[in-house]
Amino acid sequence: MNKKIFGVFIFLTIVVNAQPTLLSWNLSNLGSTKSDTTIQFIANQIKDYDIVALQEIVVNPSGAQAVAQLADELNRTGKKWDYAISDPTSSSAYKTERYAYLWQMAKVQLVGEPWLEKKYALEIDREPFYATFHYQDKEFTVVNFHAITKKRQPETEIKYFKFLPEQYPHLNLIFVGDFNCPETHTVFNPLKKMGYFPAFENQKTTLRSNCLEQDCLASPYDNMYYRLDKIKIIKQGVIPFYVHFDSLNDARKISDHIPIWIQFDLL
Repeated sequence: MNKKIFGVFIFLTIVVNAQPTLLSWNLSNLGSTKSDTTIQFIANQIKDYDIVALQEIVVNPSGAQAVAQLADELNRTGKKWDYAISDPTSSSAYKTERYAYLWQMAKVQLVGEPWLEKKYALEIDREPFYATFHYQDKEFTVVNFHAITKKRQPETEIKYFKFLPEQYPHLNLIFVGDFNCPETHTVFNPLKKMGYFPAFENQKTTLRSNCLEQDCLASPYDNMYYRLDKIKIIKQGVIPFYVHFDSLNDARKISDHIPIWIQFDLL
């Protein structure tokens, strides 16, 4: 390979690697039963991503301590990370919890303070947690969400998401998290009509109790919804962390969900 071609290759590699990555993971009661070894394992799974949105952080002080410990482990990798934790969600009828963000400070910058959705706090049990990030000369806002369980009909609260783009018309929203609802459900049709589409289709993200032959995943509940005219997805994928364990029972001590991620460009 001559020097000119090699130089172009390096330039293109740098450009591709410069595009931000966003990961979402429901960590199943982070702070209640996670050991130091577990925190180290989680950090190793997420360390290569720029922004991490976490769901299901326990409300008691151990939840915030676990996120701080996770950030400390990430900082040991040689990159500088920061983090933000939400106040407890306001639901009194169901299970209240916290959300969290972690991000690489050299890659993106937090804009202002993250906030919990207030307008629909009565209609949505665990109201979404927003954070706006600056990347190069553009901004985008991640909307971190954990829906009520399928048994309690998550579509009854997801239906309010169609009002959020109009409520925040100046923000480039990316809805991420555990929706407990597949992207094929009609409740997402209003968002799709507004130009928001799922990053994943037919991608199962929850762990079974036991694998059925090689099939260890159950339901397509975790996803990301983004505006096609504002964001271009370069790559997307999942992290099958459970392959590092002898059994799904052991893997489920980390989480009963696998992480999902995208690499994207802002248009």
